[in-house]
Amino acid sequence: MSTRLTDLPLDAIETASRAELQALQLERLRWSLNHAYANSPVYRRKFDEAGVHPDQLHSLADLARFPFTSKQDLRDNYPFGMFAVPQDRVARIHASSGTTGKPTVVGYTLQDIDNWATVMARSIRASGARRGDKVHISYGYGLFTGGLGAHYGVEKAGLTAIPFGGGQTERQVQLIQDFKPEVIMVTPSYMLAIADEFERQGIDPASSSLRVGIFGAEPWTPEMRLAIEKRMGISAVDIYGLSEVMGPGVANECAETKDGPTIWEDHFYPEIIDPDTGAVLPDGEFGELVFTSLTKEAMPVVRYRTRDLTRLLPGTARPAFRRMEKITGRTDDMMIVRGVNVFPSQIEELILKHAELAPHYQCVLAKDGHMDTLTVRVECAHGSEPALAQGARERLAQEIKAYIGVTAGIEVLPEGGVERSVGKARRIVDQRPR
Repeated sequence: MSTRLTDLPLDAIETASRAELQALQLERLRWSLNHAYANSPVYRRKFDEAGVHPDQLHSLADLARFPFTSKQDLRDNYPFGMFAVPQDRVARIHASSGTTGKPTVVGYTLQDIDNWATVMARSIRASGARRGDKVHISYGYGLFTGGLGAHYGVEKAGLTAIPFGGGQTERQVQLIQDFKPEVIMVTPSYMLAIADEFERQGIDPASSSLRVGIFGAEPWTPEMRLAIEKRMGISAVDIYGLSEVMGPGVANECAETKDGPTIWEDHFYPEIIDPDTGAVLPDGEFGELVFTSLTKEAMPVVRYRTRDLTRLLPGTARPAFRRMEKITGRTDDMMIVRGVNVFPSQIEELILKHAELAPHYQCVLAKDGHMDTLTVRVECAHGSEPALAQGARERLAQEIKAYIGVTAGIEVLPEGGVERSVGKARRIVDQRPR
C-alpha cells in the first residue's frame, strides 16, 4: 500500500484481504436479494418473471442470473413504488432528474443514512483530509444528493462542515478567504469559475488555504485535473456516485495514487456488462457499469444499469477494493449540465406543451469560460405568429429551469430552421472543446 496522505484512521474493512472482502460481499448480497424479494413487490415480480430466487445465490458469480434494474423501473413506480420498508421507516427522500415533473425518487432509512455517511467519510479521508480540516461544500443542498451527502460525510469524519451550497461565486471566494477551509467539495467546472472569481478580485487562486479538492457530479478529464491543480495549488481527486445507488461516495479516488475511483465494494457490488447483450465481462474489459446495493434498506437496487462506460481494475491504494477507470461516456443520450442530468426527452415534453412551437429542436452544449451552457434551438410552428412564438420562448425557459433545474437559452428559429436528419434525429449538438 502506498504512503497515506492523511492522519485519519482507515475503516477496518479497508485493510482486509480480497478473500475477506468477498466473503462479506456474499453474505451481504444474500441478505440484500432476500430483503428485496420479501419486501419489494417490484423485485418479487421481476425475480419471479426471470425464474430466479434469492436462495439460488451460492456464489458472487450467480448474481448474473438475476434481472437488471433500469431508470425506467424507477419512473414506472414513481414515487415510492421501489421502496422496501414501510413509510414510517423512511427517514429521508431525495430525487434526481427524471421525466419532466417526475424525478427519480430514492429513500433512506436511518441506517442507510449512517452507511452513506460512512462511505462519504471514507471518501473524504481517502482524498487526503486531515484532522482539524474545514470542508467548504459547494454542492447544491436540497433534493439533490450532493450537498447533504457531502455534509453528513464531513461530520462523520470528524471534520468541520461549511455548508455553503451552490451559486453566489463572489461570496464563495470571500468566505474561502475568511474561513480558510482546507478542503472543497464542488463540481470541477464550478471550481474553475471560483478560480476565475479569485483572479477577478485580484487574488492568486493558489494563495488560498485550500489544499484538497473533491470533485464530482459531472465528467472531467485528466487535463482539467491538471488545470485545476495548477491554478488552485491543490490536489484534485474524483468522487463518483449516483442517486439510484446511494448518492456521492459509491467510489472515490485515493490521494496516494489518483488512478481512478476505488469502489467501496463492502456496500456496492460492481459488474461490467456488454451494453448490447447484457453478458458479464471480466475485469479489465470495457463496458457498462452495473451496481447491486449490499446494505440498503429503504430502496435496495439489484443490478442497476448506470449507463456509464468504464472498466474494473485491480486495487492499488486499497488492494482489496477494485477501481473503476474514469468514466469516458454513456450508453444513452443523457447530458450533464453543471452537475444536473438532462435528457432531450425532457426538453421535448416541455416544447410539446406549446402550440406555437414545432416539435423540431436541438440541444446545443457549449462553454462560457469554464462553465457548460445549454441552448435549445426550436422552430416556430407552421403558421404561428412570431410574437406568439417569442412569448412561448420565455415560458419554455422558465419551465426548463423549474422542472429540470438548469438555465437554458432558447433560440426560436423560423420554420425549417432546425437541421433535419434522415433516420434518427440529431438532438444533441456538443460544441464544447475536446
